[in-house]
Amino acid sequence: MTHLDTSFLVDVLRERRRGEPGPAHRLLERLADEPLAVSVHVACELRAGASIAEDSASEQVRVDALLSALEIVSPDGAFARRYGETLAELRRRGSSVATMDLLIGTAALEQDAILLTRNVRDFARIPELRFAGY
Repeated sequence: MTHLDTSFLVDVLRERRRGEPGPAHRLLERLADEPLAVSVHVACELRAGASIAEDSASEQVRVDALLSALEIVSPDGAFARRYGETLAELRRRGSSVATMDLLIGTAALEQDAILLTRNVRDFARIPELRFAGY
């Protein structure tokens, strides 16, 4: 399974708006047979971005269409423990990751998924997280 990060999906939305496929769409085509998902945290970030967009109604429609094609994964009981343990390990290492990124990364860890992101630098700090940049 592959989890898609917000940065990747924002690129997909931008390419669609421009009407010209780019790197994000080409990568989606290569992953056509792969199960794709997003964490509820990614969905929240996309919804927030759509809500503050100048043309919020149109952007919400675009986000609706995108999210309808993906599985949205919500945390379960084990998620909080994994999040806490990962945060503690980061602090022991003297490192940190933004809260939303750590939530997104933890969701991928919990599903043993690869996280596809443009934000490699931040996600690389999360112990045991498998990720791919593009």
